[in-house]
Amino acid sequence: MIDPIKNNEPLDLSYLRDMSGDSAEFIIEMLDLFKAQTPAYVADLEKAITDKDWARASSCAHKIKPTFAYVGRNDAKDHMQMMERNARELNNVEELPKAFNEINEFVQVLYRQLDEAKAELEKRL
Repeated sequence: MIDPIKNNEPLDLSYLRDMSGDSAEFIIEMLDLFKAQTPAYVADLEKAITDKDWARASSCAHKIKPTFAYVGRNDAKDHMQMMERNARELNNVEELPKAFNEINEFVQVLYRQLDEAKAELEKRL
């Protein structure tokens, strides 16, 4: 489940800071890459769920999952992990469209958070 409280807080970029030696340029590149890749990943997941291709849905969720942790949204990572597991184990698959809608709406919030984080980082350049 996505934590709505975190939707209004700045992103925790400590993972990217640690990984990059706190390089604003590197972190900005990662945020831009996330925004560039995520729409395709989300579209693939949506198609897999629409097609009821649970193996592919599990694979798509698995692919997306770590990217949320990189930007400090472990709640979204956990949500994707639940979707991955349920699709793989064919458990509560009837709930996956609803779970997808939640993640799809969340991504729009996350893009705003990424833009805000990027603006702060750009001040350091």
